[in-house]
Amino acid sequence: METTPSIKSTLLPLDKTVEIVSKIILVVMWGLTIYTMIKLPATIPIHFNANGQADNFGDKATILILPILPTIMYLGLTMLNRYPQVYNYMTKINEDNSQYQYTIVIRMLRFMNLVILLIFTWIILLTYLTTIGVTSGLGFWFLPVTLVLLSIPIIITISLLLKKKSNIT
Repeated sequence: METTPSIKSTLLPLDKTVEIVSKIILVVMWGLTIYTMIKLPATIPIHFNANGQADNFGDKATILILPILPTIMYLGLTMLNRYPQVYNYMTKINEDNSQYQYTIVIRMLRFMNLVILLIFTWIILLTYLTTIGVTSGLGFWFLPVTLVLLSIPIIITISLLLKKKSNIT
Protein backbone atom coordinates (compact mmCIF):
# COMPACT_ATOMS: atom_id res chain seq x y z
CA MET A 1 0.00 0.00 0.00
CA GLU A 2 1.35 3.39 -1.01
CA THR A 3 1.43 6.16 1.52
CA THR A 4 0.60 9.73 0.66
CA PRO A 5 2.64 12.61 2.04
CA SER A 6 1.51 14.01 5.35
CA ILE A 7 1.82 17.77 5.67
CA LYS A 8 0.98 20.41 8.24
CA SER A 9 -1.80 22.56 6.80
CA THR A 10 -1.57 26.30 7.36
CA LEU A 11 -4.65 28.48 7.47
CA LEU A 12 -4.69 31.14 4.79
CA PRO A 13 -6.75 34.33 5.34
CA LEU A 14 -9.74 32.95 3.41
CA ASP A 15 -9.65 29.74 5.47
CA LYS A 16 -9.49 31.69 8.74
CA THR A 17 -12.45 33.81 7.66
CA VAL A 18 -14.55 30.77 6.73
CA GLU A 19 -13.69 29.11 10.06
CA ILE A 20 -14.65 32.21 12.06
CA VAL A 21 -17.90 32.70 10.12
CA SER A 22 -18.76 29.01 10.58
CA LYS A 23 -18.24 29.23 14.33
CA ILE A 24 -20.39 32.38 14.48
CA ILE A 25 -23.16 30.67 12.49
CA LEU A 26 -22.94 27.63 14.79
CA VAL A 27 -23.46 29.85 17.85
CA VAL A 28 -26.26 31.79 16.11
CA MET A 29 -27.96 28.52 15.12
CA TRP A 30 -27.95 27.27 18.72
CA GLY A 31 -29.11 30.67 20.01
CA LEU A 32 -31.95 30.70 17.50
CA THR A 33 -32.92 27.16 18.50
CA ILE A 34 -33.04 28.03 22.20
CA TYR A 35 -35.04 31.17 21.42
CA THR A 36 -37.52 29.22 19.30
CA MET A 37 -37.86 26.54 21.98
CA ILE A 38 -38.96 29.22 24.42
CA LYS A 39 -41.32 30.99 22.01
CA LEU A 40 -42.88 28.13 20.04
CA PRO A 41 -46.17 26.45 20.90
CA ALA A 42 -46.20 22.77 21.86
CA THR A 43 -46.87 21.60 18.26
CA ILE A 44 -44.70 22.72 15.34
CA PRO A 45 -44.10 21.68 11.73
CA ILE A 46 -41.56 18.85 11.73
CA HIS A 47 -41.54 17.96 8.04
CA PHE A 48 -41.90 19.87 4.80
CA ASN A 49 -42.74 18.39 1.40
CA ALA A 50 -40.81 19.03 -1.83
CA ASN A 51 -42.78 22.24 -2.38
CA GLY A 52 -41.70 23.51 1.02
CA GLN A 53 -45.14 23.17 2.66
CA ALA A 54 -45.49 21.77 6.16
CA ASP A 55 -46.99 18.28 5.91
CA ASN A 56 -46.35 16.82 9.36
CA PHE A 57 -46.50 18.28 12.85
CA GLY A 58 -45.04 17.19 16.16
CA ASP A 59 -43.64 18.20 19.53
CA LYS A 60 -41.53 21.36 19.63
CA ALA A 61 -38.67 19.41 21.22
CA THR A 62 -38.01 17.86 17.80
CA ILE A 63 -36.53 21.19 16.72
CA LEU A 64 -33.46 20.21 18.78
CA ILE A 65 -32.59 17.68 16.08
CA LEU A 66 -31.94 20.53 13.66
CA PRO A 67 -28.87 21.99 15.42
CA ILE A 68 -27.61 18.65 16.71
CA LEU A 69 -27.14 17.14 13.22
CA PRO A 70 -25.09 19.98 11.72
CA THR A 71 -23.07 20.31 14.93
CA ILE A 72 -22.08 16.65 14.65
CA MET A 73 -21.30 17.14 10.93
CA TYR A 74 -19.30 20.28 11.68
CA LEU A 75 -17.20 18.51 14.32
CA GLY A 76 -16.73 15.46 12.10
CA LEU A 77 -15.66 17.43 9.04
CA THR A 78 -13.39 19.62 11.16
CA MET A 79 -11.68 16.52 12.55
CA LEU A 80 -11.47 14.97 9.09
CA ASN A 81 -9.73 18.11 7.81
CA ARG A 82 -6.75 17.25 9.99
CA TYR A 83 -6.03 14.17 7.87
CA PRO A 84 -6.22 15.16 4.20
CA GLN A 85 -3.87 12.33 3.26
CA VAL A 86 -6.68 9.80 3.84
CA TYR A 87 -8.99 11.30 1.18
CA ASN A 88 -9.37 9.93 -2.31
CA TYR A 89 -7.96 12.22 -5.00
CA MET A 90 -8.37 12.35 -8.76
CA THR A 91 -4.62 12.45 -9.24
CA LYS A 92 -1.72 10.61 -7.65
CA ILE A 93 -0.53 12.54 -4.61
CA ASN A 94 3.20 13.13 -4.29
CA GLU A 95 5.50 15.63 -2.58
CA ASP A 96 5.14 18.09 -5.48
CA ASN A 97 1.35 18.33 -5.56
CA SER A 98 0.31 17.37 -2.03
CA GLN A 99 0.25 20.89 -0.59
CA TYR A 100 -1.96 22.17 -3.41
CA GLN A 101 -4.29 19.15 -3.48
CA TYR A 102 -4.69 19.02 0.30
CA THR A 103 -5.33 22.75 0.61
CA ILE A 104 -8.06 22.71 -2.04
CA VAL A 105 -9.90 19.74 -0.50
CA ILE A 106 -9.57 21.09 3.04
CA ARG A 107 -10.99 24.41 1.84
CA MET A 108 -13.91 22.63 0.19
CA LEU A 109 -14.77 20.88 3.46
CA ARG A 110 -14.59 24.21 5.27
CA PHE A 111 -17.05 25.71 2.79
CA MET A 112 -19.28 22.63 3.02
CA ASN A 113 -19.33 23.07 6.79
CA LEU A 114 -20.37 26.69 6.35
CA VAL A 115 -23.08 25.84 3.81
CA ILE A 116 -24.49 23.05 5.99
CA LEU A 117 -24.65 25.35 9.01
CA LEU A 118 -26.35 28.07 6.95
CA ILE A 119 -28.94 25.65 5.54
CA PHE A 120 -29.87 24.26 8.95
CA THR A 121 -30.02 27.73 10.49
CA TRP A 122 -32.30 28.72 7.62
CA ILE A 123 -34.54 25.69 8.29
CA ILE A 124 -34.78 26.55 12.00
CA LEU A 125 -35.67 30.15 11.19
CA LEU A 126 -38.27 29.16 8.60
CA THR A 127 -39.77 26.56 10.94
CA TYR A 128 -40.19 29.26 13.55
CA LEU A 129 -41.63 31.75 11.05
CA THR A 130 -44.03 29.10 9.71
CA THR A 131 -45.20 28.24 13.20
CA ILE A 132 -45.96 31.85 14.12
CA GLY A 133 -47.70 32.42 10.77
CA VAL A 134 -45.23 34.75 9.09
CA THR A 135 -44.50 32.30 6.25
CA SER A 136 -46.31 29.27 4.92
CA GLY A 137 -43.37 26.86 4.84
CA LEU A 138 -39.89 26.69 3.45
CA GLY A 139 -41.02 27.81 0.01
CA PHE A 140 -40.71 26.04 -3.33
CA TRP A 141 -37.27 27.62 -3.85
CA PHE A 142 -35.73 26.02 -0.74
CA LEU A 143 -34.76 22.69 -2.32
CA PRO A 144 -33.22 24.12 -5.53
CA VAL A 145 -31.27 26.78 -3.61
CA THR A 146 -30.01 24.17 -1.14
CA LEU A 147 -28.84 21.88 -3.96
CA VAL A 148 -27.04 24.75 -5.68
CA LEU A 149 -25.37 25.87 -2.43
CA LEU A 150 -24.13 22.34 -1.76
CA SER A 151 -22.96 21.87 -5.36
CA ILE A 152 -20.92 25.07 -5.71
CA PRO A 153 -18.01 24.06 -3.42
CA ILE A 154 -17.84 20.62 -5.05
CA ILE A 155 -17.80 22.00 -8.60
CA ILE A 156 -15.17 24.62 -7.74
CA THR A 157 -13.03 22.01 -6.00
CA ILE A 158 -13.14 19.58 -8.91
CA SER A 159 -12.21 22.32 -11.38
CA LEU A 160 -9.31 23.47 -9.18
CA LEU A 161 -8.03 19.93 -8.61
CA LEU A 162 -7.94 19.31 -12.34
CA LYS A 163 -5.72 22.36 -12.87
CA LYS A 164 -1.97 21.99 -12.74
CA LYS A 165 -1.39 25.19 -10.73
CA SER A 166 0.52 25.23 -7.49
CA ASN A 167 -0.28 28.64 -5.99
CA ILE A 168 -3.25 29.03 -3.69
CA THR A 169 -4.69 32.28 -2.38
